[in-house]
Amino acid sequence: MNAQPIFDAKASVRHDWTLEEIEALFAMPLLDLVHRAQMVHRQYHDQTVQLASLLSIKTGGCAEDCHYCPQSAHFSKATGLVKETQLDVDYVLSRAQMAKEAGATRFCMGAAWRSVRDGAEFDAVLDMVRGVRAMNMEACVTLGMLKPHQAKRLAEAGLTSYNHNLDTSPEFYGEIISTRTYQDRLDTLNLVRAEGIGICCGGIIGMGEKELDRASLIRELSKMNPHPDSVPINALVAVRGTPLEGRPPVDAFDMVRMIAVARITMPKSRVRLSAGRSEMSAEGQALCFMAGANSIFYGEKLLTTENNDAAADRELIEKLGLRPEEIEERSAHYDLDNTEHTTEVNAAN
Repeated sequence: MNAQPIFDAKASVRHDWTLEEIEALFAMPLLDLVHRAQMVHRQYHDQTVQLASLLSIKTGGCAEDCHYCPQSAHFSKATGLVKETQLDVDYVLSRAQMAKEAGATRFCMGAAWRSVRDGAEFDAVLDMVRGVRAMNMEACVTLGMLKPHQAKRLAEAGLTSYNHNLDTSPEFYGEIISTRTYQDRLDTLNLVRAEGIGICCGGIIGMGEKELDRASLIRELSKMNPHPDSVPINALVAVRGTPLEGRPPVDAFDMVRMIAVARITMPKSRVRLSAGRSEMSAEGQALCFMAGANSIFYGEKLLTTENNDAAADRELIEKLGLRPEEIEERSAHYDLDNTEHTTEVNAAN
């Protein structure tokens, strides 16, 4: 007997959500909002959760001044984070194999660069991507800004997805970062999308933004056509020594609300419960899954900050009647909305 409810009216995939409509979603009573998000979720997704493993392949020394990031060279004296050399290809691939054996289906690699430089380090990243894809895992990298030929080389290596978060709203962005513009981020997303690479793009809450900024961030993400294949929702981890070290913890209900609005406005995307999850109770995480999260970072580290215990994650997933996503054959590049062409990511109005 199938206990899953059936809904007649399938939520449409839209790219024209207005700020007012999204604000109205944020204003809904929480349980009503979660119910609506769960209805949308069941129309487009099954009860699987993607386990994505994240590894910092080059830590520290970044020239950006992102106020939340301990890897910024601007704050290294205060954070005490030491710049490290890039990890060896064989070591990275051994970690990918371990992640696969532990159940991860996506392996994400992050390098603390403002932008990619051609040469041995980038060539090594391409070898890492090829190696991960040869394991039949999804490969995702975050390397900063790209040039067109670099995006092309990543596509040729088989990269599944490129992570480049918008972080926050266009209106609040200047309060957090001064070394890169919002348009720079959109330009990078356009480059990888033009090569047929999926994009992983989301943001962070708890940096001092208003709810209007959260709605504006969702609007920017939902305007993309197609929507990002993955939308990571992060709660600020207020690392000592960064300009945001004094920010209070993010309320779990704020994460639930953010995830629910992301699910409703981007029905086909994976919505990833990301940084800050280690501070949430099992019950708070369960509400996030109910609100439409269907991906988590899995493993002991999120670049430089702590993450949940993997065994505890699997136990929670089992308790909730969910199941980890299994590896399946798929092309390296795919179009989330099944469109025949890609549309440029629009700059903020």
